[in-house]
Amino acid sequence: MNSPQPQLFRRAIVRAPSANFAEGLTTVDFGAPDYDRALEQHAAYCVALEQCGLDVLHLEPDARYPDATFVEDAAVLTERCAVITRPGAPSRLEEVDALRPVIAEFYPEARSIVAPGTLDGGDICEAGSHFFIGLSERTNEAGAQELARLLTACDYTWSFVDIRGVSGILHLKSGLAWLGEQRLVVIEALRDLDDFKGHDLVSVARGEEYAANCVRVNDRVLIAAGYPILECMLREQGYKTIALDMTEFQKMDGGLSCLSLRF
Repeated sequence: MNSPQPQLFRRAIVRAPSANFAEGLTTVDFGAPDYDRALEQHAAYCVALEQCGLDVLHLEPDARYPDATFVEDAAVLTERCAVITRPGAPSRLEEVDALRPVIAEFYPEARSIVAPGTLDGGDICEAGSHFFIGLSERTNEAGAQELARLLTACDYTWSFVDIRGVSGILHLKSGLAWLGEQRLVVIEALRDLDDFKGHDLVSVARGEEYAANCVRVNDRVLIAAGYPILECMLREQGYKTIALDMTEFQKMDGGLSCLSLRF
């Protein structure tokens, strides 16, 4: 079976972790990340993006913000518009100011989420011309509504997915990924939601939930290494996968999508 035609990305923005990466936020207890190993894993991730045909813009590590390597949370970039977010964690609010001039080089008319709205990019799953907007501990209703208005103005459709009662995931994309066409990767806790009816669902096996945060990048799917059931399922459905070691970022609530802004 041939995989559906991918959405083409040309660029990615990344920021390597800073030396105080371990001081960032986390909700899990997997131990402190090994900084040198995190750098190695990040470098391999960037190589994979290049293998997928992307020009990768490397930003300098920023020790002011230990979570700044998770650049995806600071913006939502689409073909038609860009939105600078307002992260839900107070310690991350100023990360967007550091990224704003970089985004402006490619999107001079980027819009911004403003108070009282909060919104993390990790809660936004783009599925073609439709966006799933997660309501979470980091993205509140005001921020979600504001993004929805901006997307509507750009002729996108959207729907809200409330994950505030779903345990084990920080962001919507911790348990959801779009593979192209009508196909979604979902964890068991999200599988039966009405929001995803009409989609072809790839259900993640118990114990492999972390791997749900995979990323379709042109003709490849980036997937966390160590989750053979999901990777096998994707390969059987015609996808070319690149497995990447993500252990150090997992310790800090990070996944594959978090580490880049792709556009």
